[in-house]
Amino acid sequence: MADARDFGLDFDVQACPSPAYVVDDALLRKNLERLGEVQAASGAKILLALKGFAMWDCFPLIREYLVGTTSSGQDEARLGAETFGGEVHVYSPAFTEAEMAVVLRYADHLSFNSPGQWRRFRDTVARAPRRVSCGLRVNPEHSTGAVPLYDPCAPGSRLGTRSADLRPEDLEGLEGLHFHTLCEQNSDAFESTLAAFEAKFGRYLASMKWMNFGGGHHITRADYDVERLVRVVRDFRARYPHLEVYLEPGEAIALNTGFLVCSVLDIVDNDGPIAILDTSATAHMPDVLEMPYRPEIIGAGLPGEKAHSYRLGGLTCLAGDVVGEYSFDQPLEIGDRLVFTDMAHYTMVKTTTFNGIRLPSICRVDETSRAVRTVKTFGYVDYMQRLS
Repeated sequence: MADARDFGLDFDVQACPSPAYVVDDALLRKNLERLGEVQAASGAKILLALKGFAMWDCFPLIREYLVGTTSSGQDEARLGAETFGGEVHVYSPAFTEAEMAVVLRYADHLSFNSPGQWRRFRDTVARAPRRVSCGLRVNPEHSTGAVPLYDPCAPGSRLGTRSADLRPEDLEGLEGLHFHTLCEQNSDAFESTLAAFEAKFGRYLASMKWMNFGGGHHITRADYDVERLVRVVRDFRARYPHLEVYLEPGEAIALNTGFLVCSVLDIVDNDGPIAILDTSATAHMPDVLEMPYRPEIIGAGLPGEKAHSYRLGGLTCLAGDVVGEYSFDQPLEIGDRLVFTDMAHYTMVKTTTFNGIRLPSICRVDETSRAVRTVKTFGYVDYMQRLS
């Protein structure tokens, strides 16, 4: 059961619009301090992966600790350059010519997915008005994750170049290598992946200037082995002292720093009570259905654990828009506020306006005063402008 004290929930939930994502600055700084310590101890530079957390109102706080951003295309690159600053790293499975023209305005480091993409754009990069350091994403073919959907090393993966498909001449003009293979994993998975990478690609590192170890490092999770991570990175840097090393965790930055506050709109019965919320699994918490997983609610338990059990359903017309089953000490009533935990990373960036459901508002909790500030609300125009 999630308890309010476990998540630092000492702000006024009623001060939030409903529904709303709420990021707690105190919890965010706690994560950033740990990441800052990892940077200092390991010598690696840490980037914010915008695909995981792109709440740019928080960027002034984050850039006190991290050196820049990593993005997946032209719009994330521009957002990173204009609202965060620092280094801008970009990777995409493939670029169009139009997108490349935009990316080259903002990128400092650019990783290509294949030698073919590098050959296609190397002259374009050379003509760019600013210098861009280019690299290649590689596939170590070393799977450590349990979910194939999130495994870039799965058979048939389109992400990264395998060693068997790489020739030395493919790397001419490139200055870095990049792998991204982890998802919510500990440093033992990183250590074994790095060994597989060096066995397949280590011979190319002498001519490189930088190495990017990608994301999926769950550094701010309570049981994460930080000492192992630091040791592995330091040992790598000792073997290749000429290389600048990067980590780009998206999830670790905002892990356990955010909440989704919502309200009970109605209670119906069909083989048990069903509470209909003013939020949605499919529109506001898509990973609940995609992974799938059952998010925690502060004060709630498993079905049957507490006196009153409910199925919690969303607001869209999708029959499967169901968050899960939960139990509570007291019966739910219309108007009650519920607080889902760990809703800052990925959830916020993956929302949709499916069914015309409005996006949750975005709020922040001041780390000192604990006051809630509403950063943004969404309305009809946000829905209308997505289509034409």
